[in-house]
Amino acid sequence: MIQVRELSKFYGKKAVVEKVNVNIHRGKITSFIGPNGAGKSTLLSMVSRLIDADTGEVLVDDHLVNKMKSNEFSKRVSILKQSNFMNVRLTIRELVSFGRFPYSRGRLNSEDLRIIEQAMEYMGLMEMQHEYMDELSGGQRQRAFIAMVIAQDTDYILLDEPLNNLDMKHSVQIMKILRRLVDDLGKTVVIVLHDINFASVYSDRIVALKDGRVVKDGPTNEIINSDALKEIYDMDIPIKQMNNCRICVYFNS
Repeated sequence: MIQVRELSKFYGKKAVVEKVNVNIHRGKITSFIGPNGAGKSTLLSMVSRLIDADTGEVLVDDHLVNKMKSNEFSKRVSILKQSNFMNVRLTIRELVSFGRFPYSRGRLNSEDLRIIEQAMEYMGLMEMQHEYMDELSGGQRQRAFIAMVIAQDTDYILLDEPLNNLDMKHSVQIMKILRRLVDDLGKTVVIVLHDINFASVYSDRIVALKDGRVVKDGPTNEIINSDALKEIYDMDIPIKQMNNCRICVYFNS
C-alpha cells in the first residue's frame, strides 16, 4: 500500500496540494481525476519523489520514501511522466532496456534480456524493436515508454496523463494494457486522467481532487454518480448505464 499523509506543496503562498491524505490499495487501478489545476500531477510527482513535498510524508509498504535509497525505491515504484523528452536517438529496444537499470546498472544479464523481451512482447513491440523512437507514431512511442516501465518490474506503476495526444483507438489500447497489468501480473497502477469515462470504465478506485484537496475518494461506483461529479466539476453530468459501465454524458451539460 502507498500511504499519503498530510501532504502539501506550496508555490509561494499558494497551496497547489494541501494536506492530502490518501491510501493507494495494492492490486488496483486508482485514477486521479479533477479539473485543471486541481493538483493531480503535483500529487503524483510527490509520491514518485520527482518533487519534494513541503509538509507531510509518503510511505510505500510502510517505508518512508524520503528515507529509501534511490535504487531501492526504483525497484518498488516506477513513474511515467507527462512529457518524455529525449535528446538522444534510441531504438525501442534501447529505451526499454533502461527499465532494467536499477538491477543491471547498465550491464544486462540473461535475466534482464528475458524481461526486456517479455515487456516488448507484452506491448506488441517485438517486430519493431529496432525502430527509432523519433520515427514512431504517438501511440507507438507511448507503448514503448510503458514497456520500459514494465521492464522496471515494480509493484507500483505511476502514470501522469498517459493518454495525452492519443486518439481513441490507442487510448483504449493503453487502458486495456494497464488493466491486464493489474489483473494478470498483480501490479498496482496509479494514473492521472482527464477523461472521466476512461476512469469510470477501467478504474477500481477514484481519487478526485479540487483546488489542491481531496474531495472524493473511494470505489469507482461510489464516485461516478451525478451528485459526486457535480461537487468535483461544478457541472450537471447525467450517467448512462452501458454494458455494465457507467458513462458520463457531459458533452451537452
